[in-house]
Amino acid sequence: MKRIVFSDVDGTLLNSEHKITPLTRQAMEALRRRDIPFVIVSARSPSGIYPILEEYGFNCPIISYSGALILDENRSVLFQRGMDRSGAEKIIAFIEARRFDLTWCVYSFDEWIVKKKDDARVMREEAIVKAQAREGSIRSLTAPQVHKILLICNPEQTSQIESALREAFPEYSIARSSDILLEVMARGITKAAAVQTLCSLWDAPVSEAVAFGDQYNDVEMLETVAYGFLMGNAPAELKKRIERLTEDNDHDGIYHALLRMDLI
Repeated sequence: MKRIVFSDVDGTLLNSEHKITPLTRQAMEALRRRDIPFVIVSARSPSGIYPILEEYGFNCPIISYSGALILDENRSVLFQRGMDRSGAEKIIAFIEARRFDLTWCVYSFDEWIVKKKDDARVMREEAIVKAQAREGSIRSLTAPQVHKILLICNPEQTSQIESALREAFPEYSIARSSDILLEVMARGITKAAAVQTLCSLWDAPVSEAVAFGDQYNDVEMLETVAYGFLMGNAPAELKKRIERLTEDNDHDGIYHALLRMDLI
């Protein structure tokens, strides 16, 4: 029976300095030796994930854009579903008409388009994910579909913006990935759905899957798999909802949970 380990990136796989700790890297290597697949599940783009793999010298499948794009270890597309450009343009027009305090980013496959590249919020995101955005519009994209719209918000307005978007665009999947980040994807795109898709493609039961996460957009994934672990650095309200807790991302939460499960 095939078991798969899924892991979020920011706040989970990476510590507060955006690094993988030695014990977490050791756990990943131990899984590899036991032929247990380790899969990264992130709202990031592929180009925001691959530098991590390259820095630490490992390779694995990735679930990008919270499930809108799934790539195998050879970087071949296993699954992708985006929204059409016209729908994405309507969302951007709505955001700009409401004059929310935010900046938007649009992603398609491995393209990253922003309205203003010199926006401090964009520059911070570039530094974190170690990838470069390109200034332009949705019409600048090469592909006809948009896999994700990222909104980097004033934290005092994130909840208000999220509510407004959910009311205006119920046909899309909207997720909060931090106190400043909102993600907009096509209907049905979630980390949980992506985990189910990959398990199905690999003929691996979700009832044996393990997952790690720390944020609101991870909760459904953690509730879908048999062994969903919430990181110790997660918001307090999520700790009331998820039963399995592990140490925080600065204290090797992934390593300790896998050790307790006898998987490493």
